[in-house]
Amino acid sequence: METWDAIRARRNVRQYRPEPVSEADLNRIAEAGWRAPSAKNRQPWDFVIVTDRAQLQELSTVWQGAGHIASAAAAIALVVPQPPSERRKVTDQYDAGQATMAMMLAATDLGIGTGHSSVGDQDKARAILGVPDGYLVAYLLGIGYPADRPLAPIRKPNRRPFAEVVHQGRW
Repeated sequence: METWDAIRARRNVRQYRPEPVSEADLNRIAEAGWRAPSAKNRQPWDFVIVTDRAQLQELSTVWQGAGHIASAAAAIALVVPQPPSERRKVTDQYDAGQATMAMMLAATDLGIGTGHSSVGDQDKARAILGVPDGYLVAYLLGIGYPADRPLAPIRKPNRRPFAEVVHQGRW
C-alpha cells in the first residue's frame, strides 16, 4: 500500500478476527515505532509485545476504553520512564504519540488493524507486563485483522470540514 493510501485507510479497529498476526509482522510494526522521531533523539520508549490471550484479557481491564484489547490478536504496550518534570512528560507523550502513529501506519500497510487505548491503572498494567518501578505504561495498541471490513482508503472520513481546520497564514 502507498503511504498516502495507508494514511487514508487507517482507522481505529476495535473488533478483530480470531487469526493471529505473525511474529514477523508484529516485529515490523514495532520497528516502525522504534524508527519514529523523538525530541533530541532520546527515544524514551520501550515496547512490550503481548500475544498471550490471558494477558490480553487482563490488559483490557486497565482502562475503560481498553476493552478491545481482550479480543485483539496482540497488543503493544508503550512504556516510558517516569518523567522528572512536566516538560519531559509533555515531550515523552508527544514522542510516544509519534511512535504510536508510526506503528498504526505500518500495521495498516500490512492490512492489519489497530486501536489505541490509554492506561488508567498503572500499578495493574505494570504488574501484568512486568514493567519495573520508575516507568509508566503510556498507551496500549490493540493489533489484529479487522472483523468487519478490510482496511481501504476512506473516501468520506468523519472529520470536521477541511476548510474549517486548515488556515492559511493566519487563523
